[in-house]
Amino acid sequence: MAGQPDLGRADLVTMLADLAGKPAAEVGDRIGSMELAWLVHLVEQRHDRRLDLTDDQLAGIRTVDDALVVFRGALSTAVADG
Repeated sequence: MAGQPDLGRADLVTMLADLAGKPAAEVGDRIGSMELAWLVHLVEQRHDRRLDLTDDQLAGIRTVDDALVVFRGALSTAVADG
């Protein structure tokens, strides 16, 4: 799909697995504050853009799926804004 960021759930799970030093199959769905900060950092690096996330967006991220929705939205907005 045009405009859809190249970011999937498996990407986020792999990033969390690397942080935890365990296989992706052992990564839980819940995300703590340290994991969230790590994911934001890696997504920004991978996509070479800053995610300008609001406090409400960050507070709403509790699971891998939440993070995926917020990150994709932020990346799509960044692309659209140029």
